[in-house]
Amino acid sequence: MPSDSHRTSPARPMRADARRNYDRILAAAAEAIAEDGADASLEEIARRAGVGSATLHRHFPARQQLLEAVFRDRVEALRATAADLATDPDPGRALETWLRTVTRHAVSNRGLAASLMHSPQDSDSALGVSCRTMITNAGADLLARARRANAVRSDVSITDLLQLVNAISLVAEGEADGAAQADRLLSLALAGIHPVQEAAKDA
Repeated sequence: MPSDSHRTSPARPMRADARRNYDRILAAAAEAIAEDGADASLEEIARRAGVGSATLHRHFPARQQLLEAVFRDRVEALRATAADLATDPDPGRALETWLRTVTRHAVSNRGLAASLMHSPQDSDSALGVSCRTMITNAGADLLARARRANAVRSDVSITDLLQLVNAISLVAEGEADGAAQADRLLSLALAGIHPVQEAAKDA
């Protein structure tokens, strides 16, 4: 879950009580999606948030708007995490930490991104492009630092790494121990991006 400091804000300023309800709904929706996927019950989300259905619908008149808010919130958290890790004295460790965080988020999405990207609404396409750009740029900066520190093979791109994360999350998201399985698979994948592998291949 993203921290409150990384949480995206609604478009218009809110009273303090309305803002608390908004944050509770967003947190409850993220939990419900992690358990039940993008089709999680809105009534259950309202119950978890401790608000009535009318309050939920006042903030999010359509399910799609709630899904978008959760997705943006998670992407912003990943961007903020990358910014925090940019000062890590070990660039290779910073990149690996961020990729593990992205993988955990992807596994817990449980179809959230697919639900948004496959919607016919034009706004969702724009949302997908915006979020993909944010994640790619955040990861590219960490990868560039790791490459300069010779912690990553020179032929590895951020697209390669994010595709690995996506593939791993798709395999693991339906498993009971999905997060642990995804972490193990990512460890195996990351073992192949270190420069030492190139040296061994050329020997």
